Amino acid sequence: MTLNTSLDTLLSELEAFGIANDAVHAERGSRMLNITRDTGQLLAALIQARGAQRLLEIGTSNGYSTLWLARAAQALQGKVVTVEQADDKYAMAQANFARAQFAEVIEQKLGDAGEVLRAAHDGAHDFIFLDSARSQYQAWWPQLDRVLAPGGVLVVDNATSHYGEMAVFLDGILLDARYTSCLVPVGKGEFIAVKARS
Repeated sequence: MTLNTSLDTLLSELEAFGIANDAVHAERGSRMLNITRDTGQLLAALIQARGAQRLLEIGTSNGYSTLWLARAAQALQGKVVTVEQADDKYAMAQANFARAQFAEVIEQKLGDAGEVLRAAHDGAHDFIFLDSARSQYQAWWPQLDRVLAPGGVLVVDNATSHYGEMAVFLDGILLDARYTSCLVPVGKGEFIAVKARS
């Protein structure tokens, strides 16, 4: 079986697991809260279009979204840094990445995303995917802006389903002349912002 066939099988398995798991768990910490398949396809297309090689994901969960990012990055000889704060989800994702044979493509970090952002150098990432603690996004913005390279792409999940929780954050980016932004009605709503190259 080829890697792509194996990965497609794993993605389908994780997709089904996430849907079944979230149907029986009401508590946020016990849910996978995975992106939708069409969101994964959109992320992959954006990564390829940008030629992004240095990816950052905040909010790994069980690694479903990370695998979409990693497959796109691998085709460009790129890498994904993914950050997760929950020990159990970090471990689940680690096992899934091993199954996908992506040890060379994915760097996992267990801990606080704010600390990871502060430790990153200016322009460290060509592509950032946010799918985490929405209440923190506004506080993270100065660091997110700093570590996103010129010409880089920021994608924020749940921009339709939970817009109210991120309105100040998203509206601020919309008003920032350095960014070209739009809201795409895919999945739970994807807010896409592209940083000016100069």
